[in-house]
Amino acid sequence: MSLPSIATPALGGTGGLPLIPALGVTQVIGYGALFYAFAVLAPHITESFGWAPEWTYGGFAAGLLAGGLVAPLSGRMIDSYGTRLVMSIGSALAGVALLALAEARGPISYFAAMIALEMVSTMVLYDAAFAALTQARGANARRAISKLTLIGGFASTLFWPLTTVLLGQFDWREIYRIYAIMQFAVCVPLHLFLLPGRVRRAVGVAPAPSAGEVAPDTYLHGEARQSAFLLLALAFSLQGFVVSAMSVHMLTLLQGLGLSAAVAVGIGAMVGPSQVAGRLVEMLFGTGLQPVTTAWVSAVLMPLGLMFLLVGGMTATLAGLFAIAYGISMGLGSIVRGTVPLQLFGPAGYGAMLGKLSAPGLIIKAAAPLVFAVLIERAGQVPSLLLLIVLSTLAAVALYALARKVARG
Repeated sequence: MSLPSIATPALGGTGGLPLIPALGVTQVIGYGALFYAFAVLAPHITESFGWAPEWTYGGFAAGLLAGGLVAPLSGRMIDSYGTRLVMSIGSALAGVALLALAEARGPISYFAAMIALEMVSTMVLYDAAFAALTQARGANARRAISKLTLIGGFASTLFWPLTTVLLGQFDWREIYRIYAIMQFAVCVPLHLFLLPGRVRRAVGVAPAPSAGEVAPDTYLHGEARQSAFLLLALAFSLQGFVVSAMSVHMLTLLQGLGLSAAVAVGIGAMVGPSQVAGRLVEMLFGTGLQPVTTAWVSAVLMPLGLMFLLVGGMTATLAGLFAIAYGISMGLGSIVRGTVPLQLFGPAGYGAMLGKLSAPGLIIKAAAPLVFAVLIERAGQVPSLLLLIVLSTLAAVALYALARKVARG
């Protein structure tokens, strides 16, 4: 005899239409305020404190490292207490951390605020949002995750120019105060009133799998589960290094390969729309594919795009092809990060699983900008680019091996 399903529904329904737009808004604000704004404000932070840029970026790296260490804990909290409570508290704490960053007056307070900011980000960004959709829709959350990443892809498109415009009227401290108010006024209410509470699904009762989904009795167990986890963590970590290094040094790399500053900025601006385009294509036409297939196909695009730079870095056309291939790979990679664990491991313990998968990648992402900066300075542009090609190729191979294992299973 199966137990009845017990759920604490959010207003508007745990799986209804308001949930995805609400999470989309909070992801755009979350990534924009907690991540993308820093790229614009970092030079002004450095100038304000009067220290070397290494201190500014070092605080950001320390925060990413701390975020990687607490990611598994955040995942377990989401599984135990539900995304409504965790993401609501996380949004409030993010607002407090932004205010603390705005009030930092020296290295100790700056590093402490940055560490706090990136730690609480694990409670409100994609992994937490994917868990919210999975708690609301169970094993059939794939399409919802695709829709969410489509909206979230506009974070950099909106917040880079928004932050630049605000710099014409305010200093970096006031901008972070404005973004803190957005956390309190927008993100906290949306998380509190539209997210699912603690959801317990019926034992022995599962929704029928839709196209591209996996039946519950095919989730991996035992040695197969452990092997799949290791391959997935390896691939995500290697890709995390590449993306983190490129997010900071892309313009430097493009200019070092012979492009003018204006062309390099134009090429960099193509990455964001390419991410959104890739996610839109996946949402419209990719639902019939297994997520692991999407994973390795999208992963192949990353080294392919980087190779365009290697063979023709001084050619704007090939650099543009790089931006398109790389952006599509990044865009699909965000979807894959949520859908592949769901396909392989199921919705039970999903938050904790994402936390464990993301932890090594976040730690590696924290080190990537500094490591890559040293490599560019010591070895030059081409060897540095070759390293990124090798790492992204290894990630694609790991995901292809995972897909083969799943197919044989």
